[in-house]
Amino acid sequence: MNGPGEFTMTVGDYREAIAMIVALAAVGFDLRTRRIPNVLTFGAAAAALAAGAAGAGVGGLGTAVLGWLVGAVVFFPFFALGGMGAGDVKLMAALGAWLGPVDAVWLAIFSSMAGGVVAVAVSVSRGYLQQALANVWLMLTHWRVAGAGAVPGMTLRDTRGPRLAYAVPIAIGVLCTLWIR
Repeated sequence: MNGPGEFTMTVGDYREAIAMIVALAAVGFDLRTRRIPNVLTFGAAAAALAAGAAGAGVGGLGTAVLGWLVGAVVFFPFFALGGMGAGDVKLMAALGAWLGPVDAVWLAIFSSMAGGVVAVAVSVSRGYLQQALANVWLMLTHWRVAGAGAVPGMTLRDTRGPRLAYAVPIAIGVLCTLWIR
């Protein structure tokens, strides 16, 4: 607000608003279809790169690219182990491109914390908590014996347990990240 009745937004405000809109759109798709469409994730990432370049030249483009890389790298191991869908990783990357590399780290931290809370809530509400805890123990034991890797029967492809629409914790992570700024 500049004066009475005057409202101006900075480039950062637009980036934050767009990141929140992308996250909320992903929530809608993920809850309805259990998928986050590539047109949303790749489109949002491409728009963030273009906005970075248009707003601050090569430096802005570099910040967006680095944010995309951080967003992709932090959740890729969960995808590689079969515990998260590729759409969630692509969503994190796109949001990282909008928010930048430092905020992409905060986004990953807050999304992970929210994911844990939501996972417990979903497990409790579906009567699955005891099995979920047993599965965590089994995974840790498997990794100790066989090394880190996908645990047969416990990946997204093979499990019969409740599935978490991870766009919800990611959107909560965006809110928390923007709130601490």
